[in-house]
Amino acid sequence: MVNNFWNVIGLMSGTSLDGIDIIYTHISRLDDNYIFKIINAETIPYSNEWEGRLRNAFSASKSDIKKLNIEYGIYLGDCVNKFIKKNQIDIIDFIASHGHTVFHKPDEGYTLQIGDGQEIVNKTDLKVICNFRTQDVQLGGQGAPLVPIGDKLLFSKYDYCLNLGGFANISFQKNNERIAFDICPVNIVLNHYVKQLGFNFDEGGEIARTGKVDQPLLNELNNLSFYSAAVPKSLGFEFVKEVVFPIIDKGNLKVEDILRTFVAHVVIQITACLEHNKNSKVLVTGGGAFNKFLINELNNHSKNEIVIPSNEIVDYKEALIFALLGVLRSENQVNCLSSVTGAVKDHSSGKIYSKIV
Repeated sequence: MVNNFWNVIGLMSGTSLDGIDIIYTHISRLDDNYIFKIINAETIPYSNEWEGRLRNAFSASKSDIKKLNIEYGIYLGDCVNKFIKKNQIDIIDFIASHGHTVFHKPDEGYTLQIGDGQEIVNKTDLKVICNFRTQDVQLGGQGAPLVPIGDKLLFSKYDYCLNLGGFANISFQKNNERIAFDICPVNIVLNHYVKQLGFNFDEGGEIARTGKVDQPLLNELNNLSFYSAAVPKSLGFEFVKEVVFPIIDKGNLKVEDILRTFVAHVVIQITACLEHNKNSKVLVTGGGAFNKFLINELNNHSKNEIVIPSNEIVDYKEALIFALLGVLRSENQVNCLSSVTGAVKDHSSGKIYSKIV
């Protein structure tokens, strides 16, 4: 019997380390159309300890990462249990967890998202579907972005789906195929530098607004080889730490000038990916959608209609789509598109963990 209705908890942790996005959603299918309703949603901020552990995981030893994978899985399970109790949720088919990305070097054949699925099962007594990226990399793909299947199935009325999170990524239909790729870093860089002023993020982009564009830095950033590389392509923290930060740091600029210059860089890279058509609708989600200065600059430099949806969609679209990826995996339906990732074929990705009897 084919299932047409699912109750799912979706978990997402992004590279900007804001916290864990957790949602409870109903997803239903009518023919080939999927419909969703977000019932409960919240972001659980990381403690200073967890933020530090996740931020430093990139340079941790193999044994420490293995330990972190287990302990983070336990932590995710605890968060889910509290979320269930708080919202009095009683019907759950499974948990779909993205985990937290530590390494992402698909061109070298590996990607790692921590948050051990079996540990989440052990804590919650619920089936868990996770590890969505690994199989795609094994099939020669980038393992990213994975959200475009959700853009296609849930948000098809928009010409472009643009996410402004730790990184900017975009998704759209072209010649009957879904095309998607990472564009450039965004919040992972902006948040890094604004912390030097004692803030976790630049509220509304107000600090960036006071800065001046440093043209030599802007030119150097825009000339990075990644931007002229062919798609599919994706970015990880390695790119930021090894390439972007050294370029910015050598200039000894004021923080507000760094922020202003980087906003200009982001806008230039995004608008280069859009057809300049006033009739095209661009759905913008992710934390960057709340950066009024960035959005204003994007509006000023694009002829497209920039659409900011409800806060619920802005904040939780990725957690929602990973819930959908779990639904598709549970039905053995395609949830990774080769046209997006460059894998040798479309496939159904994700590892399923169940309670050990």
